[in-house]
Amino acid sequence: MKWYLAKLVYRIICGNGEHSAQFDEQLRLIHAEDELHAFNKAQLLGQQEEDLFYNHDNRPVQWKFINVTELHKLENLTDGAEVYSRIREEDNGSDYQHNVHIKAGYLLQDCTEHFLQTL
Repeated sequence: MKWYLAKLVYRIICGNGEHSAQFDEQLRLIHAEDELHAFNKAQLLGQQEEDLFYNHDNRPVQWKFINVTELHKLENLTDGAEVYSRIREEDNGSDYQHNVHIKAGYLLQDCTEHFLQTL
């Protein structure tokens, strides 16, 4: 098993979403056999940690998982620990989400190629 650092991207939607697009980028530690398993585990973690709650104004706040955009192999650390988080506001939320999915697609392809080389 190896340690990886994965960047998970969430979109934060307050109320009906009529505000600047807001994103949270989190770096998470992932313990997995290889890059492909680390990527899949990071995606599952992101989906499991989506959240919906009500703020102090009793307005809904949704944290929606977008995708995994980066994955780096590390040495031994703690599984699932958040080591970095950054909230972003973007003028065009759809463009940002599209770019997140493109990066995730390239990352998945790269992880799959590395995995297949080990077979």
